[in-house]
Amino acid sequence: MFIKNIKFIFKVRVLTLLLSLISLGFVYGYTSNNDKLKEAFNVEASFIVMKQVDSLLIKEYNAVNELYKSKEYAKALDRALNLYDLCKEDNNFEIATLTNFLIGNIYEKTNNYRKSLTFYKKVIQSLSSFYSKEGDLNFQNDDNYARTLLKIGGAYQKLRMRDSAKYYYEELNKLNELNESILGYKAASYTNLSGIYQEDSIFDKAELFAKKAIDIYKRRNDKIDQAAAFSNLASLYLSQEMYEKSKTYYLEGIKLIEKDNSAKAVRYKASLYYNLAWAMRNLEDYKAYDYQEKSYDIEDDIRDKELKKMVETITAQYDVKTVRQQEEIKRQKATRNTWIISALSLFIVVVLVFIVKQKSLKAKYLNLEMSRKELVQQQKLEKVKADSQIRILNATIDGKESERKQIAETLHDSVSALLSSANLHLQACKKHFNGSTPLEVSKSQDIINEASQKIRDLSHTLVSSILLKFGLSYAIKDLSEKFSNSALLLDYETKYIKRYDQGFEIKLYNIIQEFINNIIKHSKADYAKVTLTEKKKKLYLIIEDNGQGFDQTKTQEKDGLGINQIDARIKMMQGSFQIESELGKGTKINIELPVFEKKLVTIS
Repeated sequence: MFIKNIKFIFKVRVLTLLLSLISLGFVYGYTSNNDKLKEAFNVEASFIVMKQVDSLLIKEYNAVNELYKSKEYAKALDRALNLYDLCKEDNNFEIATLTNFLIGNIYEKTNNYRKSLTFYKKVIQSLSSFYSKEGDLNFQNDDNYARTLLKIGGAYQKLRMRDSAKYYYEELNKLNELNESILGYKAASYTNLSGIYQEDSIFDKAELFAKKAIDIYKRRNDKIDQAAAFSNLASLYLSQEMYEKSKTYYLEGIKLIEKDNSAKAVRYKASLYYNLAWAMRNLEDYKAYDYQEKSYDIEDDIRDKELKKMVETITAQYDVKTVRQQEEIKRQKATRNTWIISALSLFIVVVLVFIVKQKSLKAKYLNLEMSRKELVQQQKLEKVKADSQIRILNATIDGKESERKQIAETLHDSVSALLSSANLHLQACKKHFNGSTPLEVSKSQDIINEASQKIRDLSHTLVSSILLKFGLSYAIKDLSEKFSNSALLLDYETKYIKRYDQGFEIKLYNIIQEFINNIIKHSKADYAKVTLTEKKKKLYLIIEDNGQGFDQTKTQEKDGLGINQIDARIKMMQGSFQIESELGKGTKINIELPVFEKKLVTIS
């Protein structure tokens, strides 16, 4: 029995080592205390000596984990599933449990929450079974068990299965609070429970759990997460129109991280200032606009840093691309010279051997061969030239779209906000005149209102705000209503359209707008229709009119983007483009594009 207990303790410590690897940075970045680290490393040495096969499994796990951290999720998943099969064959409970947790993380990162639940639950089952073999309940003090409960609760919450989420959060909250890591997971579960109860309008419970999270972060001296918890509580009060309370807690959160300039703290400050401004605006406290401007300043600074990073990345990629192109040109030249030298050498040998009988035949053959090679080479050069023109065209259009979007955002987010702020200051100023407001103040407000309207119009002209806020379906409806008149009825139909990647939406919107402009300018039609449908991860766009049509052989002479240039644009988007038109029979345009899904932003 004594030997049996030693084996059990050894296995427990080995499991602690393996799952501690996650805590040391493989998944979350949490760290254990020094005593646990020393124990883990001691067990690791013993474990590798005793089981050489397991060292290979650990090596494979580390390789899979590197793929996961590099966001190569498909490769990581394939190898992780194979590793899990190997662990089962080897009866290696420890690596199998660790691999199940990693597979659950991969499915979570790819938004396949149902699959992630399957593997997280395997981890819970394995840990419970492992500890219960000897009647040991120490899993109640195991931070890996707690972490997995939090993961399962989060997956159910994302699937909108709130009762299941609450069950696992409550199971987590039964665990030992003396463990610092478990305490941190409890704080996260309290925040999530607060959100669930707020959605269900059970505000007293939402408030209770929000305050529990604040207490834990305060005990752990975690000022950044405490500030975030203050923000959650303040937002709860804000949703109940308890503006004075929300203002108090927003200020508390700002005070905690006011001097912290880390990236995480800066983003929280921007949110806190913005929400504080909203609360104070409802309290008719005009200092709200000072806080709003602070929020805009922080957001502008973050945007500038992100833009700088993007420019550096693009520059680096461009430099690498240029070097590769130069190397490819050198290689092609070397290959061409080798071929020429080889052909000439062969020709000389043939001429020397068959100088009399084969002279005319070989000369003719050589000329044909050289002509063929020149033709092939010319075709390659033409293809390279065409591809380069397509890339230059698309890069130019991308640059214009990006610049228009940036200008529109600046006008809408900064200039418009400043004008609104000035208008409110003038409005506040009127109260000091006791009803006899100077004419100049009213005129100033009229001028500011007119300027705001022009800025909104200009922003919408640069990039459709309806497109950015609501997507293609509403943007197409807006185009239809804007361009329809007594001379032209522009109809539309959209099916199964959702939100996609913003850059993709802007490109497709500009293509639709260009074709509509061509219809207005050239078709002389009195009816046109835009149809956009999604089916099996592809978008099908049809634009047709009953106008005079045109000769397709002369499309290169048209103004605007030009049919060929639009075709090049669509090819760069990995789509296909077909046009059907005859003089006097109208025009029909068919475009097929693969869907570029909207990018999700996650906070870890």
